[in-house]
Amino acid sequence: MVVATTTTTTATVVRAGPTAAPATRDTVRQASAATTATTTATAAEQLAGAEHTKCPFLSFERDGRFFYSKVQFAYMEQKNLPDLESLQQEAERFVRTLSPKENIATLITLSGELGAGKTSFTQGVARALGIQESVTSPTFVLEKVYELPEGKKFKKLIHIDAYRLEGEGALKPLGFDELLNEPSNLMVLEWPERVAQELPEALQLVFSIEPDNTRTISYA
Repeated sequence: MVVATTTTTTATVVRAGPTAAPATRDTVRQASAATTATTTATAAEQLAGAEHTKCPFLSFERDGRFFYSKVQFAYMEQKNLPDLESLQQEAERFVRTLSPKENIATLITLSGELGAGKTSFTQGVARALGIQESVTSPTFVLEKVYELPEGKKFKKLIHIDAYRLEGEGALKPLGFDELLNEPSNLMVLEWPERVAQELPEALQLVFSIEPDNTRTISYA
C-alpha cells in the first residue's frame, strides 16, 4: 500500500490565546520564519480548499498554522491514508518510533471530528503493543487501562476519551496526574481540546476526513 506524505513545517505545538507562554509563542514565530513562504502558503492553500475544513472547529492560516478548537498547531507532516486498515498500519509504524521518557509518561493526543479515525488509530496502537482484546472508545467510561505483555517498551496503555469532560480539574478524577508520573505508561487521549488547559506537552495528531473518504493525519 502506498502512503502519500506531504512534509510542511518543523514547528512544535503550542496553545493559542493570551494564556500561552511568551517563550512558546517565540518558538513558533522562529520556526515559522525558518520555513519558506512558498512551502507554507502552498500547504495552507491546499488544506483550505479541502472539504474537511468545513469542520466548525478547524481553521487554517496561510503562514502554515492551523487551529483545532482554539488549540494552535504548526503542522509538521501530513499523511493521506486510503482506508481505516491503512490508518491502523500507520499507527503501528508510529508506535514503533516511541520510547519511554525518563520522568514522565508518553502522552499522545488525537484531535478530529467524529468518525475521522481517532479510535481506529488507537486500535492500531494497541495491536502494535500486543493487546488482544477489543479496543473501543471509552466514551462513557472515559478511561480504559490495558496491561501490556512482557517484553514491551511500555507497561500500560491508557486510553482516555475527553469528549464528555470540560473545565478545570476534569481529568483529576481519572487519576491523570498519577498516570502521567509513571514513565512506563503510554497514554492516548482523544478530544484534547476539551481539556486543553489541563494537558502538559504532548505528541499531537490531528485527523480529518477528505471528500473521497480517505483520512489525513497531521503530525505536529
